[in-house]
Amino acid sequence: MLSALVLFRYYSNMTAERLQLIKLLTSSVMPLGILTIVVLAVILFGITTATESAAVGAAGAFLLAFQARTLNWQRTKEAVFLTAKTTAMVCWLFIGSALFSAVFAILGGQALLEQWVLSLNLTPVQFMILSQAIIFLLGWPLEWTEIIIIFVPIFLPLLQHFDIDPVLWGVLVFVNLQAAFLSPPVAMSAFYLKGVAPAHVTINQIFAGMMPYMLIVILCMVIMYIWPAITLWLPEYLYG
Repeated sequence: MLSALVLFRYYSNMTAERLQLIKLLTSSVMPLGILTIVVLAVILFGITTATESAAVGAAGAFLLAFQARTLNWQRTKEAVFLTAKTTAMVCWLFIGSALFSAVFAILGGQALLEQWVLSLNLTPVQFMILSQAIIFLLGWPLEWTEIIIIFVPIFLPLLQHFDIDPVLWGVLVFVNLQAAFLSPPVAMSAFYLKGVAPAHVTINQIFAGMMPYMLIVILCMVIMYIWPAITLWLPEYLYG
């Protein structure tokens, strides 16, 4: 309600320049937002599987490109090539992670890690902080795919011992990775932005601008852990 009051006060002082900016922002962001909602809706309502919803998203992207008159053979070919490249990379990651997990388990690494964590006599809160801190540090040098496929399965067997909901823990991991991508010294998002920003924008300015958003992400994680129903109500409603 407080946010609604702030927005009402902001829009009550709407000028012609602000209105024009809102129109430009709406025309550029709204189509992508609608496409995202459609892709998620067809999954949540059981119309399609997650794989089939990707096809829905691709079809919607083609329609948006056609409507914007930016669709041509060169861009279509490039999109197909990049999709094949990304798919091949993810498949090799699955193969590598399966081999790593198998060798790690055969050599006793999983059991050794579990014994070490259990010997620390951690409380559930301490284990949550430790696991999320490790994920946060891994988010500096690694992409999210490597973390999810290789490192997350190491923690999963320990969740039952500490009586932590795996869905809650998994959502916290994804939110945590957002904070890791925003945090110096690596902060991959900052370097992505630097690649497209004007020359006069320095990396230190980008870091300074990202700090409030990183704090917001961390605050969201704390709120999600204190009140887990905020995170779990939708999965419980959909899947019981």
